[in-house]
Amino acid sequence: MNYETGISMDHGHTSIEGDPLDTVHAEEKRSRRKWLIALIAFLILGAAIAVWYMMQGAGEPVAAADNSEQAPAITVISPGRATIDGEIVATGTLAARREVPVGVVGEGGRVISVPVEAGQFVRKGQLLVAIDRSVQNQQAASQSAQIAVSRSDARLAQANLDRALKLVERGFISQADIDRLTATRDAANARVQVAQAQLGELRARNARLNVYAPASGLVLSRNVEPGQVVSAGSQPLFTIAKGGEMELMAGLGETDLARISAGVAAEVTPVGTDKVFSGQVWQIAPIIDAQNRQGTARIALPYASELRPGGFAQAVIKSGTVVAPQLPESALQSDDDGSYVYIVDEDNKIERRGIELGSVTANGVTIRDGLTGTEKVVLRAGGFLNPGETVKPVLAKD
Repeated sequence: MNYETGISMDHGHTSIEGDPLDTVHAEEKRSRRKWLIALIAFLILGAAIAVWYMMQGAGEPVAAADNSEQAPAITVISPGRATIDGEIVATGTLAARREVPVGVVGEGGRVISVPVEAGQFVRKGQLLVAIDRSVQNQQAASQSAQIAVSRSDARLAQANLDRALKLVERGFISQADIDRLTATRDAANARVQVAQAQLGELRARNARLNVYAPASGLVLSRNVEPGQVVSAGSQPLFTIAKGGEMELMAGLGETDLARISAGVAAEVTPVGTDKVFSGQVWQIAPIIDAQNRQGTARIALPYASELRPGGFAQAVIKSGTVVAPQLPESALQSDDDGSYVYIVDEDNKIERRGIELGSVTANGVTIRDGLTGTEKVVLRAGGFLNPGETVKPVLAKD
């Protein structure tokens, strides 16, 4: 029998023509093929775009990102230049301006009293040391008695001469006797004068036994005690600052010495106190120490209990006027290389600038060298900046 069943055998697979499953499978294959083609096209397009951008970047440099908006804002000032009273700061040692040593003037002896102490203010002629003079008083009394004897001899000689003069007219006494009696009278009178001079000498010596203040002033030191035996060869018993006047012996370099002259004003502040004393330079050393290359400016000061010889003090000496920039201390930096400030250049970048400091005033610190006054100087936060860093400068308000 020859039946057409529409069934075909292909390699062991049975296919029924006109089956709907074949149609579904074909559609799925076509759909997958489309998505694969689309994905490949998308990848090719992306690669092409990337290559195009790379080619554009190779042909033109990419513009740098603008970081100005991200730069930190820094307060700056433009100090300018001002006329400033010149000042020189120096240190030195306090001393008596005129130091008077007081020693034994006479022959000395045993000290019986010392009525003054170191630190007291004494007047000229005031008793400082009383010396035992019991022996000298007896010598003066003896000499006074000798004067009385000499005067008696002189009176006797005068009386003998007077009697002889009455007898010479009668011829009882020769002229030679008169001459002899006259000489005796003159010698007696001379002995009176000698005795008086010797008494005056004794009294003068006795007056010099005690020690008196040769000038008014402040007693700086006392080197004598009751019971001590002193003589003309002894060390000074007292040291007196004449008038109580003091001075500061300030050490200055050669350059600073050339900037001052005698008579300029100065302010002195002793160490350990904030009290300021006014004085003036009264002498400038004519020589420079070869070791430290410094000279001494001597600043005269009036008497004050806070000024003690040997103490340390700082002086601010006026030295005319200078025209220079001034900066607040917050703008100043320092390290092993010296003092410096940070300035902002034309590209708004931080630049380090070395400076030389001058005097310190109520308005700030004078800049001797390193700035013209037109720069933009970082006012604060310098310690957090680095040279070359980009910043946004903001001018400080007055």
